Amino acid sequence: MAQTAVVSSGAAGKSARRAFTREFYRENKLMMALIMLISISVAFSNLWLSWLMQQLVDVAMGTDLAALKRYIPVLGAMAAAFLIIFVTRTLANPRFLRRAARQYKAYAFRRITQKNISSFAAESSARYISALTNDIASIETNWLSAIFTAVQMTLMAVGSLALMIWYSPILTAWVVGLMLLPLVISILTGNLAAEAEKQVSETNESFVAMVKDMLTGFSVIKSFRAEEQAIGLFSSRNARLEDSKCRRRTLQGVIDSLAQTGGLIAQFGVFGIGAWLAVTGRGVTPGVIVAFVQMMNFLLMPVGELPGLLAGYRSSMALVDKLAEAVDENTRREGRRIDSVLGDAIRLEEVSFGYEPDKPVLREVTCAFEAGKSYAVVGGSGSGKSTLLSLLMGGYDGYEGSMTIDGDEVRDVASDSLYEMMSIVQQNVFVFDDTIRANIAMFRDFPEEAVRSAIKHSGLDAVVREKGLDFRCGENGSGLSGGERQRVSIARSLLRRSPVMLIDEATAALDNETARDITQAILDLQGVTRIMVTHRLEASLLRQYDGILVLRGGTVCESGTFDGLMEQGGYFRSLYLVSQDAEA
Repeated sequence: MAQTAVVSSGAAGKSARRAFTREFYRENKLMMALIMLISISVAFSNLWLSWLMQQLVDVAMGTDLAALKRYIPVLGAMAAAFLIIFVTRTLANPRFLRRAARQYKAYAFRRITQKNISSFAAESSARYISALTNDIASIETNWLSAIFTAVQMTLMAVGSLALMIWYSPILTAWVVGLMLLPLVISILTGNLAAEAEKQVSETNESFVAMVKDMLTGFSVIKSFRAEEQAIGLFSSRNARLEDSKCRRRTLQGVIDSLAQTGGLIAQFGVFGIGAWLAVTGRGVTPGVIVAFVQMMNFLLMPVGELPGLLAGYRSSMALVDKLAEAVDENTRREGRRIDSVLGDAIRLEEVSFGYEPDKPVLREVTCAFEAGKSYAVVGGSGSGKSTLLSLLMGGYDGYEGSMTIDGDEVRDVASDSLYEMMSIVQQNVFVFDDTIRANIAMFRDFPEEAVRSAIKHSGLDAVVREKGLDFRCGENGSGLSGGERQRVSIARSLLRRSPVMLIDEATAALDNETARDITQAILDLQGVTRIMVTHRLEASLLRQYDGILVLRGGTVCESGTFDGLMEQGGYFRSLYLVSQDAEA
């Protein structure tokens, strides 16, 4: 049996997180090292500046003008160094973030495309849209940009502490004691901010899903005069999102205020103690007090920023874990690879399947689809026709019985191999907001002759003559009619010429003449196994199928050729006669 790569709905795990976070730094290490070097340079430059301030203040307390002049070149050199550092950081930081975000989103999208069709269809695409837009923006701000700030502030704090001890151990001890308050605040509030950020992400996901539904169903809303209800639902979800963002901002503001208050208490306390030590002659000069005030800010800065940095890191990790868990959920197995050529047949033996326990849709289906032949699958609504095609495409592994392709069990075959062998044309067609050519070729290069042949046999030639291959189809094909969109879908499959073609009511939206022409074009294909679910029961077409599979209540009640089934006088004959009466 093939191994199944399925992750439970719990935490994604450290390994899944690492796979995503590695994308921030892959092929980005040089730029990261440059920015890290800049951050280190800024830290030591600020420490140098503190020392220089002490020297200048102490010199200014005396009357030695020559000593003061000696520091003028030093100040010029420092100004030039800061200019170079800041310009370099301004240029490097956006480039690091650009590559980090680009690689992370590309990796996430690749992982999304590894899902099989059925598992993705059962999910909400809004959570992926939110993850690739809102969430990555949050991660950039709260984590990627903060990494270098954290390193810079840490170095400045360590260096300041060392320099302060060198100046005055007594005053340094007071500094450390007074800083415990803001430090405790940062530790206690970190988890609260992370939870608030996660809540915003989940609420935004729900909001995006609602907006997507409203815009997609715009015509339904208008035709049923449900504008006020739609506005009410939008207002409710919008208010919920903004409320969650307000709670996050309020919590962040409270955390920042507590940290800043603790910092101010520490700052005023140290300034007063330093002044007392200077007045009582404890080895503290006015220049040392000024330097201490400056370096105390370097100590208080990371303490004041620590709540936000910790919360940003935790919330970013929560968002990464959320995406990692989503893309790993229901990801289909990496199974056995098979040749993308059907040599013998697809065989089903006693296959039963249901979407819910104890509610079977298919019951003990046994049939065979031989290579290179054409088959029609007919039956009433709810008889399991579309479910049968989904199983053939490897959409679900939880079926009972055996379903093999040239002897290989479908549930053991890798998804990629199945998609190489089969293509499906469905009734509901999605058309990308791109040209007709791109939609037919699915953004790949094909010989012009092959493209023209697919256009001709799908009945698209009149549309192409009128609009041209470079005509943009609009969002979900809004510039095309329903029949034209269906022809585009059929042309895709004809151009690809996969060994097995599954057609699920593909001509349902077309007029009778066009539907007949397209069905005939599919029947005329050579070397392709064609399995067509259809409700159009025309004798001239049905006689051309090598076999007809009749489903009733999820079981194969009859099978055979058109003439043979008509002679039997069973369920198929009844379906056919009813369809003729309906057309009449």
